[in-house]
Amino acid sequence: QEMERAGVRVVVRRCDVSSRDDVRELLAEIARELPPLRGVFHLAGVLDDGMLREQTRERFDRVMAAKVLGAWNLHELTAGLALEQFVLFSSAAALMGSPGQGNYAAANAFLDALAHHRRAEQRPALSINWGMWADVGMAARLSDAHSSRWSEAGIGSIELSRGLHTL
Repeated sequence: QEMERAGVRVVVRRCDVSSRDDVRELLAEIARELPPLRGVFHLAGVLDDGMLREQTRERFDRVMAAKVLGAWNLHELTAGLALEQFVLFSSAAALMGSPGQGNYAAANAFLDALAHHRRAEQRPALSINWGMWADVGMAARLSDAHSSRWSEAGIGSIELSRGLHTL
């Protein structure tokens, strides 16, 4: 509402970014009905925690779909656009690991690598290895035991207002 009061047109559409056809359709709608797209913020993510020996192909694919396929579809299908920013919400799990989140850490490491790839192509890219957000997002739904592991390692959570200000 603040953005709209400032004169920004806000449009919300559902889109499964792991579906190439859905992303293609959304980008076509944007091209038809809105000003030129100048930025992409990819915030999708799915958790399916489990020790590696408990992981199945289906569990691994579920986590990979939103992060890996989604980011790749956005990367490829916006190739001809004059984007000013392409921001990927990665996770500290890609850098530090996280017990039971091998699939999630791998998916986020892909985002980091994609950002490097895009930069090598002289295309905009930023992959942010966020820590846990307080009160919002996937980490807010984690158990106290999981959250305390990060706290014990000296890593706190990010308050929403501070995280958005930093962004």
